[in-house]
Amino acid sequence: MRKGNSFRGGRTNSDVQRVLSHIIMYEVKDPRVNPVRTTITKLEVTKDLKYCKVYISVLDNDAAKAECIRGLESAKGFIRKSLADSLNLRNTPEISFTLDNSIEYGVEMSKKIDEILGHDNPEEAVDQENDDPDEDNEEA
Repeated sequence: MRKGNSFRGGRTNSDVQRVLSHIIMYEVKDPRVNPVRTTITKLEVTKDLKYCKVYISVLDNDAAKAECIRGLESAKGFIRKSLADSLNLRNTPEISFTLDNSIEYGVEMSKKIDEILGHDNPEEAVDQENDDPDEDNEEA
């Protein structure tokens, strides 16, 4: 027998994330929340199912990110009710939204690495990798 409920907790996290993504994408009508630019990057539900911390990534400027979080906060009651209707959980967790900049940070680091390596354009980097210096010597 397994100690704790780590399997159930992991499954609950993924189920809640799947349903919340659907709710944010298709059901939240707040104009501050742009469903195309909003992604749930991580989600943590406590073992007692009372709290849920949702990490949101918004691919936009800082003002739009803040507005998106405010929009989600104002729609929190609707989102929680929709979650309760979709999932049969013992408790429907209280949801808190936190802005996550990890995707943008990764893109920024990737650009910096390319700059250091001297690849200003990622397409140039691919072209340079495909050039084989031995091919030119074989023709001569």
